[in-house]
Amino acid sequence: MLNAAIVGIGAWGQTLVNAVQGKSDKIRFVAGSTRRRERAEDYAAQAGFRLHDSYEQVLADPAVQAVVLATPHLDHEAQMIAAARAGKHVFVEKPFTLDAASARRAIAAIDKAGVTVALGHNRRFHPNMAELRARIRDGRLGIIQHIEATMTGPSGLFMPPEHWRADPAQSPVGGMAPVGIHMLDGMIDLNGTVADVICQTTHRAATSGVADTTGILLRFDNGATGYLSALISTASSYRMCVYGSKGIAEIRTMGLDEFTFHAVPPAPGEPAPTPERILRPGFDTPAAELEAFADAVAGRAPYPITPDQMIHGAAAYEAIIASARDRSVVAVRR
Repeated sequence: MLNAAIVGIGAWGQTLVNAVQGKSDKIRFVAGSTRRRERAEDYAAQAGFRLHDSYEQVLADPAVQAVVLATPHLDHEAQMIAAARAGKHVFVEKPFTLDAASARRAIAAIDKAGVTVALGHNRRFHPNMAELRARIRDGRLGIIQHIEATMTGPSGLFMPPEHWRADPAQSPVGGMAPVGIHMLDGMIDLNGTVADVICQTTHRAATSGVADTTGILLRFDNGATGYLSALISTASSYRMCVYGSKGIAEIRTMGLDEFTFHAVPPAPGEPAPTPERILRPGFDTPAAELEAFADAVAGRAPYPITPDQMIHGAAAYEAIIASARDRSVVAVRR
């Protein structure tokens, strides 16, 4: 059993705790800290972990083997480095960092300390993503030509201007940090590294005035193209669609519950096969990612997001940020 501390006990921090606390035989939360302790005292008592006054106290706690960081994005690098130096394993929520240099510094400290690092892209763990990944890897989709990914939500309609997520320094390019980064990671997972990007982003409806509508064109190193959109001032939706020479595979719904595959007709003039549809409702992706982290710490299985992918994801995000300034084509740093 991995004894972890939750750092950052807002809505998502609580979601992570609730996913495994008292339910998992691999990981449990024994401690935590947050910027405003008084807001978390009742929750910590209910969840059954002790609350520290600071991150430094968490790192000094000998009972804590790992930290789970659900904290503002600009804090991630320093917090990961401090955890590594304290000998704690690290699970960090997305985005890993906001640029490649920062990501490399964090990974270097983690490697030097010999601790495990995991990144919170929970959607990678859904069985329908595994289905899509397998069909790409084994050739059932043929040559991958294009990927389209869209994720949307209403957070921008309710976010006050003083919220840290409304700070462009913390969340550059509008919806990329809260939702779009998941789609970017999915594309990297399914189709490999990104060569260059071109981004346009604008404000349409968010009450705080933040950019809430973003569209990005991507070119991958393998020659395929991609389109990513992220919106935070509309209803919630999720779509990941891969176009291959043998068919089209698509995942829909916020829970990633619905997988469909439309095969290319077997010959000219013949009807296309009946579309294949797989429903897998109710899968708990936060629990799956945290248990995968525990498995990696214990040496049972490597964490599926590699350090190289963590760095590349940060580099691709950095290129998107740069492109958004003037809609230019920006190469992803290597």
